[in-house]
Amino acid sequence: MDWRDWELFCEVVQHGGFSAAARVLGHPKSSLSAAVQRLESHLGLRLIERTTRHLRLTDAGDTIYQRVKPLFIALHDTHGEALAMSSAISGTLRIKSPYEFGANHAGPVACELMNRYPDLAIRIDVEHEFVSPVAENYDIVFAMLEAPLPSTGIVIRRVSSLERGLYAAPSLLEKFGAPRTLEDLARLPMLTAPNDAPWALTTPDGDTEHLAVHKARLVSSNADIRLQAALAGLGVLRVTASFTNAAVAAGLLRQLLPDHVCEPLRVHALLPARQFVPAKVRCFLDALEAHGRGGALEEATRDS
Repeated sequence: MDWRDWELFCEVVQHGGFSAAARVLGHPKSSLSAAVQRLESHLGLRLIERTTRHLRLTDAGDTIYQRVKPLFIALHDTHGEALAMSSAISGTLRIKSPYEFGANHAGPVACELMNRYPDLAIRIDVEHEFVSPVAENYDIVFAMLEAPLPSTGIVIRRVSSLERGLYAAPSLLEKFGAPRTLEDLARLPMLTAPNDAPWALTTPDGDTEHLAVHKARLVSSNADIRLQAALAGLGVLRVTASFTNAAVAAGLLRQLLPDHVCEPLRVHALLPARQFVPAKVRCFLDALEAHGRGGALEEATRDS
């Protein structure tokens, strides 16, 4: 019996089809199909009904998936905990992150660590929506949490509080005029993320006011798309300062109301609740903290 066929069957179901699973795993689609066919032949059961567009589990396939998938999750957790008992920085670190944080913070740290540890591989998936690190088998899920999450099976750690600002292209300001007050700002078109609450800004007097953003010109969870729209003069962008440094330096964007303070972007790391945190996870989070302080990688990894 080849248990790898069972695990590949679970991966196909989890990712919604052979093509999606092949992209995620980096395997040929044909090898995944062959694995499922071998498993069906071994069991004498039809597990998946294949159509041109959709994958549908049979009753037997659904029953087997529901029973077997938790076993593989537990196996991977046990493997990770066993590795955590040593100080070796190796294996594959699986991360999910929103684009803005991933591109400017998690990405650079990942590159630094891979240069330092040749036995470490890192996979970073970009996803704005919340996913569970337990259900999706990630080592770290970075998320901007606006509301409390159920704590079952998850450890939540605050890792970053990133400065944000309001930015617009000179062409937009030439058309509408540079805003001097929040009332002026409210008359400009906005570029927002799907789940944006009213933008909170602290005035020079220390009062916190909220700017409604329900009539946005563009809505996208991808910060780079919103940045492109801002550069094209289509609206006001609220984003982390590090994401716009190059455009501001080149004169392509200007900061608006610099005497007002935007609510910072608070980033949390969601980890599977384990008795031992793998060394690769500890190392990454320490390096990320040093990156946020502008410290050297050696400082973060010296004692890892």
